[in-house]
Amino acid sequence: MNRTISQWLKVLSAALLISVNATAVTCDPLGADEALKAEDARYAAQTTNDFAAMEKLYSPDLVYVHSSAVVDSKDSYINSMRSGTVQYKVMRRSDVVVRSFGCVAILTGNGNYDVSVNGKDMNVQLRFHSVWHKSDGKLQFVSWQSTRIP
Repeated sequence: MNRTISQWLKVLSAALLISVNATAVTCDPLGADEALKAEDARYAAQTTNDFAAMEKLYSPDLVYVHSSAVVDSKDSYINSMRSGTVQYKVMRRSDVVVRSFGCVAILTGNGNYDVSVNGKDMNVQLRFHSVWHKSDGKLQFVSWQSTRIP
């Protein structure tokens, strides 16, 4: 019985390793300058409603936590702009610090955004984390978290 379990565990372990290696992606180094350029491209896409650029830049796994505590996925976030519910007019950032961890870069800073939500113009000032990931030569926006500055 123990021998059968041992053999079964070996087969299962080998299958798991093969599966992991078959689906593994490479982790490409991501520096501060590249992450800042990607964030600039995201801001440009959002202020010009360039949905094709957003589709490329945003990860399918995007988690976007607004300062209002609303959480969007890639699809719901892009759809909020496509429908006109949310319109980013001007996006400014300051005091940004970029920390790189291999293929991941985390931007932390202050944002000052002129935005229209449901037809109501507002200026939003916040602190944020923006997370970018680079693998297989592809750089994608994977996460956002923001808090309003009182």
